[in-house]
Parts: sequence; structure tokens; C-alpha cells
Amino acid sequence: MWFRSLAVKCFVVALVVVCAAADKPARLKIYIETDLEGASGVFKFSQTREKDTPLNLQACRWLMEDIAAVVRGLRAAGVDEILVLDGHGTQAFLPDHMEPGAKYITGTPRPSVTWGLDETYAGFIIVGVHAMMGTPDGVLCHTQSSRSENRYWYNGVESGEIVQGAAIAGHYGVPTIMVTGDEATCREAHKFLGEHCVTVATKQGVARESAVLYPFQETRKALYEGAKRAVAAIPRCKPFKLQLPIQAKKQWLLRDANHSQGKLMTKEGQIADMLHILSF
Repeated sequence: MWFRSLAVKCFVVALVVVCAAADKPARLKIYIETDLEGASGVFKFSQTREKDTPLNLQACRWLMEDIAAVVRGLRAAGVDEILVLDGHGTQAFLPDHMEPGAKYITGTPRPSVTWGLDETYAGFIIVGVHAMMGTPDGVLCHTQSSRSENRYWYNGVESGEIVQGAAIAGHYGVPTIMVTGDEATCREAHKFLGEHCVTVATKQGVARESAVLYPFQETRKALYEGAKRAVAAIPRCKPFKLQLPIQAKKQWLLRDANHSQGKLMTKEGQIADMLHILSF
């Protein structure tokens, strides 16, 4: 009989373990995509276009400090896992400035634009982004390429990189919960993503390459507090969706020896799914 009693005890223990695992809440995961133009202190293209120059390295350090403030805020709010993607074209991460408590993706090419993003993430954050091309008070405003001055329309609405990133996250059912950049960027984020998306302004645009800068101590505190608010806002934020297929239009300037000012080019077509929005 003793072995029956032992078997029963083992079964009860196993059942308790299974039930405890079932009651355990899922790990809270946040995905961060970054850019460089919207970071604290950055206001001219000489800081963002030419990789590894003194001005560029300085701007990259400032971006890493912005990211660090956001990571600290997320961790303080109880986030378990944070994955940070280097979304700047020439790449901007400095490994010796990585804030503990997150993992960082950099280097190109990658198998996908937002490598690692999937439906297990509770929220999507865009740090250091900029307003779309043509925004009068948008610091370093552009969409994809500042040199060819690309502009994009999706289903008749002109859109920038905020929409592109949020749409990809929305494909996985992940809401965009926070956007950081200049005042124009924050305004654009609220227009497309709604009032519940937390925004943090790092500066105010005067023109495309001039800005009212905010002291770093103030912006980093605001980024830290904003990240905590963003976690609390997750239940109120909805994944951003575009109606499919997307009716798309792109305009850009083709610059060559015969068109020093650039020849305006236009392309129209359909985008079948969100994951191909950047390849149009």
C-alpha cells in the first residue's frame, strides 16, 4: 500500500506544480525601434548621415542615453524583456553604451526589417524618430530618404515613418504605446495613433535644421517617466491597422547630372500586406 500512497503524493505534487505554472502571468515584453534624427541634441544632417565622424559619434552617444532612460523606465514599470532595434540607416548603436536590462540588435542586412518582433510583445515603442517629409517645423524631417526626399501616401493619406513602423507592429497585433522625437513628431504620432499613445518631446523644431533644444537632464527624466506611463497605457492602446490591400503612392526626386535640383518621379500601386510596406 505504501507505493500507492507514494504515487498519490507524487501526483498531487505534480498537479500543484502544473496549476502554479498555469496561474503564472506571462512575461511582459516590449519591442523598441530607434532612429537617430529625433534623439536629444540632434538637429543637423551632418550628425546623422556620415557614419563614425566626431559629430555622428556624439549624436549616437546622445541616442544611447535616450534609449537608456527609456529602458530604465520600462524596467521600473515591471517589464521583463526588452528588445531594442537599431533602425537608423547607417546604424547608430554603441555597444559600450548599452543600458543593462535589454538586448540590442544592430548591423545590416537583417532577415526582416523588424527582426524578432512577433505577437508575444505587449507593446511597440519608437525612440528618436522624426516627422514626415515636408513638415515645416519638423527637425530633420524626411520619410525613408532625406536625400531623394521621398513622400508616401497610403489609401490617400500622406504618411511617414511613424505609420510605417506602427503598421508593421500592428500586423502582429502589437500596439504602439510610445513615440519620442521633436514636437512635430509627437503631434504626428497623436494624429495617427491616438491620444493614448504616450509621446515625449526631445526638442522643438524651428526649421528643418534648426531647433529649440531641451536640456538633456530634462529630456532623460521625461523619457524615463514616459516609459513608465506607456506600460500603464498598454490596455488602452490599439494596434495600428491600414486597410488592405493598401493603395500606395510614392514620390521622390531623381537626382542626376541633367537634373541637379531633382526630377520629380511618381509610382503608384498596391501593397498586399504590412510586411511589404517598406519595399514599395
